Amino acid sequence: MEKKDTFATRFGFIAAAMGQAIGTGNIWRFPRVATANGGGPFMVAYIVALLVWSVPLLIAEVVIGRRTREGTVGAFRDFMGEKYTWMGGWMVFVCLALGAYYSVTMGWTLKYFTLGLSGALKPGVNTELLWNNFVASPWQGILFHTISVALAAYVVFRGVNKGIEAASKFMIPTLFVLLIVGMIRALTLPGAVGGLNYLFNPDFSQLLNGKVWLEAFTQSAWSTGAGWGFMITYAVYTREREDVACNGFITGFADTSAALIASMTVIPTIFALAPENLNEAIGAGNTGLTFIWLARLFPKMPGGSIIATIFFLAMGFAALTSLYAMYEVGIRNFMDAGWSRNKAAAFVVTLCFLGGLSSAINIKFLNNQDQVWGVGLLVSGLFVSLAMMRYGLEKARLEDINPVSDIKIGKWWNYCIMLFPLMFAIICGWWIYQEFVLYPDTWWNPLETYSPATMFLQWALVIIVFVLFNNTLAKAIKAKNPEFLQKEGK
Repeated sequence: MEKKDTFATRFGFIAAAMGQAIGTGNIWRFPRVATANGGGPFMVAYIVALLVWSVPLLIAEVVIGRRTREGTVGAFRDFMGEKYTWMGGWMVFVCLALGAYYSVTMGWTLKYFTLGLSGALKPGVNTELLWNNFVASPWQGILFHTISVALAAYVVFRGVNKGIEAASKFMIPTLFVLLIVGMIRALTLPGAVGGLNYLFNPDFSQLLNGKVWLEAFTQSAWSTGAGWGFMITYAVYTREREDVACNGFITGFADTSAALIASMTVIPTIFALAPENLNEAIGAGNTGLTFIWLARLFPKMPGGSIIATIFFLAMGFAALTSLYAMYEVGIRNFMDAGWSRNKAAAFVVTLCFLGGLSSAINIKFLNNQDQVWGVGLLVSGLFVSLAMMRYGLEKARLEDINPVSDIKIGKWWNYCIMLFPLMFAIICGWWIYQEFVLYPDTWWNPLETYSPATMFLQWALVIIVFVLFNNTLAKAIKAKNPEFLQKEGK
């Protein structure tokens, strides 16, 4: 690892970590899920999930990355043993599969940003027709997919310090400013306070509802990026004395703050401008809420065209900081195998661009990939917890976390990691049960967009390939921290 390819400042690492966590899910999924699950009770459950699931996994990933100084493939080989190298390969594949279609969704935000700039988002426009025409146009999907890939490629080709760190240090503060501007304008609308009351509903009897807890844990897992391999990758580039615990907490709570600010923009806006359609808007799904309802409502307020433009620009920033993190997970692993950054970046960017073309052309294909690999990220988190347990939780806490952390982590962290397989089983089991209930006649059909069968089939194919090539992967990665291996007797 070249010395120059590191984060120059602590803020640079934190900004990059916040960037990988804060994505479009914070802005379009969190408000919808929070309000659909009781508001206030959901927030209580979400904070619990953050503390027992997301933050412990973020900390665990940093430990793995700092100890091995390798991407996910080498990290799992060195942490768990050579026969488990395939788990790191799985994490790479999932991130690149996500990156292939995530640039398409980023393209949607860029398209609507240009519509805001051009004044096309104005009162009376048929936003449903506008959205349907856009997603039905293959050339527009490919165009904005290409622009998104090019922006992310520019960042990763410049490396960690001049690319990822520099971009994150600019975009993350700017993202928060943009979100706060939108929130302030939304909260000044007549009747907006009703949206806050709705969002932070104090009916805590709903805490007895298991669905609220399951939705909160699922949202936290997907929102923070915990256990996905991002933090393993970014930790490779940190300094020896980088604070582990504080950075984990900062990343988790910054992600939650962005989601809350976005919620206090979205829900008060709907409540103030279309209170009679609140349930319809919330039930419209992620894209329906964002690109149909909000695109329709923002222009109704004074200065609304400007707010709409700001809102979609903020979404574009959130998407970009997550997209180049996905690319970097793959790039780091190819660099561990001896490739130059330029060669690795060119290969990963090209692969994701080509892989995303089907999603750019057909939104049903995108929806399928979003489900398959979105849930697959939970499997990645399971692998991280297993790696930490094999390494030794108390050893990690006393030797790797507390000596370099201002916040001293207690044994609660050990228990959270140990309980992760159980939490994973409950959440995935609940999700699968829902799919059987929703699609009783087609759950077995792998050609159906949302069937469990399509998910299990694609998972199985990827796992089989990586297991078959496990030894090849293990030998391809050169150890970056031989002292660690010698100490561990490997």
